[in-house]
Amino acid sequence: MSNPNEQVSKTFQAKHTAFMPYFTLGFPDFQTSLDIIQSCAEAGADLIELGMPFSDPLADGPTIQNSTQIALKNGMSIQKCIEAVKILRKRGVTIPLMMMGYYNPILSYGEEIFVNQAADSGANGFIIPDLPPEEGELFEQYCKNRKLSLSYLVAPTSTEARIKLVSKKTSGFVYLVSLTGVTGARTKMSNNLQPFVTLVRQHIKQPLALGFGISTTSQAQEAGNLVDGVIVGSKLINIAEESDNPPQACGKFVNKMVEALQQNN
Repeated sequence: MSNPNEQVSKTFQAKHTAFMPYFTLGFPDFQTSLDIIQSCAEAGADLIELGMPFSDPLADGPTIQNSTQIALKNGMSIQKCIEAVKILRKRGVTIPLMMMGYYNPILSYGEEIFVNQAADSGANGFIIPDLPPEEGELFEQYCKNRKLSLSYLVAPTSTEARIKLVSKKTSGFVYLVSLTGVTGARTKMSNNLQPFVTLVRQHIKQPLALGFGISTTSQAQEAGNLVDGVIVGSKLINIAEESDNPPQACGKFVNKMVEALQQNN
């Protein structure tokens, strides 16, 4: 496999805005979550964020919280999340896979061991919402050693100093939080989105991916006009929950989103 971090950067060099679904590993059960993620990849997703379940997911709304609780009851652990990446690679999933989760379980597991095992399994990098860039130096070094991406988050409340710091420390892409609040499907985008993206662009050269609250093709297109990647999580989990055939239903949704973003450009 080529340099994992470079693979992530290349995701944003396509002519269309990248579509980057998030899905919780182990929901509604381990096998089905793998089938859903594989289906999303086959439906044209450019990069997939693999949710690592945690008992106290601060940034997540009820939909993702519920999915992580079910996944934990199903016995999901850091080790099983690493195993999931390995299985997905064996199944022929070649697009970048970013592991997204909270810092506590990683710290308990051992940061260096976690990074090395994730790299060996075929992961491309990490998104850790509660790891501030001021405190990420050691983890960044482990990622650099294995050429993995580490994406920090920028929110509408972030100061210019914080935005500049994120720019210095992020590899791969910067994760833009579209609103002040938690994850979850919403009916409309924030009015402050354009000025927020404009401000961030003044300080950040890396690709920008926007998440939190995007659930429809029109919202994805609106966001796609401003940023390089669009992230959808809660909506996909809702679809999986409500369907008799979650992998097929999630694949169809991803395909629609990908087509909508391709029309944008």
